[in-house]
Amino acid sequence: MTSPSFDLGPDHLELQRWVHSFAADVIRPAAAEWDEREEFPWPVLEEAAKIGLYSLDFFATQSFDETGLGIPVTMEEIFWGDAGIGLAIVGTALAAAGVSANGTPEQVGEWVPQMFGEPGDLRLGAFCSSEPDAGSDVGAMRTRATYDEATGEWVLNGTKTWATNGGIADVHVVTAVVDPDLRTRGQASFVVPPGTKGLSQGQKFHKHGIRASHTAEVVLDRVRVPGRCLLGGKEKLDARLARAREGTRAGGNASMATFERTRPAVGAQAVGIARAAYEVALDYARTREQFGRPIVENQAIAFALADMRASIDAARLLVWRAAWMASQGKSFEAAEGSMSKLVAGETAVKVTGQAMQILGGNGFTREYPVERMARDAKIYTIFEGTSEIQRLVIARAISGAQIR
Repeated sequence: MTSPSFDLGPDHLELQRWVHSFAADVIRPAAAEWDEREEFPWPVLEEAAKIGLYSLDFFATQSFDETGLGIPVTMEEIFWGDAGIGLAIVGTALAAAGVSANGTPEQVGEWVPQMFGEPGDLRLGAFCSSEPDAGSDVGAMRTRATYDEATGEWVLNGTKTWATNGGIADVHVVTAVVDPDLRTRGQASFVVPPGTKGLSQGQKFHKHGIRASHTAEVVLDRVRVPGRCLLGGKEKLDARLARAREGTRAGGNASMATFERTRPAVGAQAVGIARAAYEVALDYARTREQFGRPIVENQAIAFALADMRASIDAARLLVWRAAWMASQGKSFEAAEGSMSKLVAGETAVKVTGQAMQILGGNGFTREYPVERMARDAKIYTIFEGTSEIQRLVIARAISGAQIR
């Protein structure tokens, strides 16, 4: 009988070493500069593309990893390097996941390659779901998609906000309401091809953290897209809407289908930030002397480091479990995907805060990276479902009650 193992296999270890090397040699040295500039780090993305880290082939290969661990391993190492640059590298993957979750194989084959491009001609994708008055409350979405029978086109109108790569992307994936009476069940996803008239960038946000990642509003003013840009196709949409009007279960929400696929990966990002901060704090505690001895010999510091390490390892195990379950086609009966994102995100906030405390005054300055890591970590209790929304999803899953 084969004994169970928590060890990564040779392929995953090689992947881990490869991505870690890029994070250490390319991402980390550039992190402070691009955080300060608050600009999209195109040169770093070019370097990632040259080695194949930013490419359709790489993300596709890891997505079909039968263990499910390829993506979490990759995410942890990239975000160990820096979260802002990390999101610039992987932000397109969210848009690609939106197409994969809701589109036909033909649509995936047509649109996802156009989100990456190749070295020297890089492309970006953007997933546009949140709105100024509809963040966590996806049922309050106001962006509308109307079908033009005469032309066979869909017409999109509305404003999206907090969109990663929004406005600078080549391909935008947009969720919109097609039947307002059905709330979340009356929504669908659309691809807006490159150069489509009527799509523009609104306000670019200047953020507390993840500053190297471009975040902006996307304005849709009478945007017309061909019928083939409706993800899943009109026949499937019409059938789903008909079931919803009859009161029968009509399938998942377009935005939620995307987020469910990405939550373990987002949790792995948070683990990477937490691990990075812990390592800085541990090294600092070993070398910083106060009252004639390293501060790690003080029980208060040592216990804090012990708690940090235990929390990080626990969060990683939840992420790996959720990723493995997804790869095996197992349903999240207790919202295990949300569990992984909830625990990892809150761990990142707690651990980076503890790291700043251990570094004392130095931790509060930009001379040390934990200050930036703490700013970056906070977003993981907010985006792709706040901690409160994760708890709501988990509570509903374990209780069966419609908790509000």
